[in-house]
Amino acid sequence: MPLFSSKLTGKRALVTAGAQGIGLAISRELLAAGCDVFVHYHKSADAARALGGEAAKLGRRCGNAGADLTATEESNRLVASAVAFLGGLDILVNNAGTMVAKRLIADSDDDFWAETMSLNMGTMRKVTRAAVPHLAAAAKTGGGASIINLSSVAGRKGGAPGTLAYSTAKGATLAFTRALAEELGPQGIRVNAIAPGLILGSQFHVTHTKPEAIPGIVSGIPLGRPGTTEDVARATVFLAAEFDGFISGATLDINGAAYRA
Repeated sequence: MPLFSSKLTGKRALVTAGAQGIGLAISRELLAAGCDVFVHYHKSADAARALGGEAAKLGRRCGNAGADLTATEESNRLVASAVAFLGGLDILVNNAGTMVAKRLIADSDDDFWAETMSLNMGTMRKVTRAAVPHLAAAAKTGGGASIINLSSVAGRKGGAPGTLAYSTAKGATLAFTRALAEELGPQGIRVNAIAPGLILGSQFHVTHTKPEAIPGIVSGIPLGRPGTTEDVARATVFLAAEFDGFISGATLDINGAAYRA
């Protein structure tokens, strides 16, 4: 049983990109901890629907909806659908985002840069803006609310050549988290970030990390292994459980001590 299950029983969570990779692990961990969960997907409709069956076995509810979060109206509709299904919102996990491609600065034209920022920062801003009134309402009656933003170790230290746009977006996520924590603190909303390192089992590394590069990356991790999606999910649930706590504006590094702030 998850450590924080009693604190999260009955809490209502929205997870963007919550039906594959790290997002799927987070959705499952929140359900196991006692939350009712609403899952956003873009292309993973079947996986999102399958979570409903898993939730039912746990005595929880899990709804889902597809949306293109780069569009303001679809972001607003997603949040409205989640609130209608859940009856409110206590926890928001902003997991949507990806590296569009690896490009050096000389090849990063304006359209590529704008697309990277839109997919990573723009989606987070749109969903958060729509969710804040509902989180604030929950905080008044439930003792607090929680936002967790998924960043990356690349946002901490910069990434390898070719990841400039992505690293910049993930660094902006950390600044967004700190500034938003100060802005929303008076409303009882905690805002924190997760910065994963090498996490195998995620679509991101299947797409962007060459298999032959993995041993070299792992050799630089003091714990001697790559991370798993479950490692990130457990950390996310810990921060979600702090809806009534004192942790806000923080970044939790999940990288086996490969990077130490």
